[in-house]
Amino acid sequence: MGLPFKRRRRTGRIEVRLPDDERAVLVRLLSDVSLLLDEGSDDDAGPRDPLADLVGMDLGKAAVSPSDPAVARLLPDASTDDAEVAEEFRRLTEFGLRQRKRSNLAIAVEALQRPDDPVTLAPEEANALLKGLTDVRLVLAERLGLRRDEDALMLHDAVRAAGDTDEPWVIHAALYDVLTWWQEALVEALT
Repeated sequence: MGLPFKRRRRTGRIEVRLPDDERAVLVRLLSDVSLLLDEGSDDDAGPRDPLADLVGMDLGKAAVSPSDPAVARLLPDASTDDAEVAEEFRRLTEFGLRQRKRSNLAIAVEALQRPDDPVTLAPEEANALLKGLTDVRLVLAERLGLRRDEDALMLHDAVRAAGDTDEPWVIHAALYDVLTWWQEALVEALT
């Protein structure tokens, strides 16, 4: 199995060497995370304050931590010790953070859906994909209950021991492993 990403030295672009079906899975995962980020946002809640849009924050409204633990992992509290600080920081930053994450995910999805063979990513597209892979892995890690590096290593060993099975946790864990490898390969290609 070859590397999923390779840097073209002359142009600095990143060549995506994933088969079409694997690229489609990655596009789906990136799109799903973007949908998760849409849930609970106020983008469709009516007119927004133009100043709030300009500076990327929600003015004059209380901020609430996301109820979905995976989204909360993408949009963590700034303070675990002081609820007031956490709420104020969320109020001032969450809107902009959601926008930046969705923008990166959209850039990565659009690039990966190009009909080119192979797809090549400009540096900004490769960086958007790298950030998107991080977000997908955070969501999967939360769904799998991974908190520490040791948890991921134990999960990797459990997947290998489980062998070929259709059990959902094994499929999700194997997907997490593959995404980890893809992310490491992309980082290597970018450096």
